[in-house]
Amino acid sequence: MGLGPVRGLTKTRRFAMHYFAISRGWGFQIAFLISVLAFAPATLAQQIKKQAVKPSDPSPGAQMFMRYCAACHGAAGKGDGPVAVALKQAPVDLTTLAKRHDGKFPDDLVANVLRNGVKAPAHGDAKMPIWGQLFSKLDSDPVVVDMRISNLTTYVKSLQIK
Repeated sequence: MGLGPVRGLTKTRRFAMHYFAISRGWGFQIAFLISVLAFAPATLAQQIKKQAVKPSDPSPGAQMFMRYCAACHGAAGKGDGPVAVALKQAPVDLTTLAKRHDGKFPDDLVANVLRNGVKAPAHGDAKMPIWGQLFSKLDSDPVVVDMRISNLTTYVKSLQIK
């Protein structure tokens, strides 16, 4: 499924439509796009609209990453996604997490950030969506929410530079 020509939409918007599989009628809005609207320059803020989160299969971490993370962090996790230019603070390069933690991937830290967001001032403001809350709205079963976070953490671990 390619991005294809869509009249009147910017490249960033088409990217978001593709990766977030936009569907009207979902009952809650994605916190990520709300935060982008709050902190994007005025011209970009007018182009980025609130969109509903579409559930994905909780099993494959790669699929969830492309759907929920790649807009900011980029397909390769380097912090160069198409929406990154609209943010005041650049997204973290996820491929260097192990390198920045003495060669050991911080599984617990990544899972905690996904579940609770970024709270430490050293890491900047908490602009990243708190995916644990959004995953809980997608799946009321806490076991499925834990599986989503674990699989996404494992996928981010697979992105580490050697």
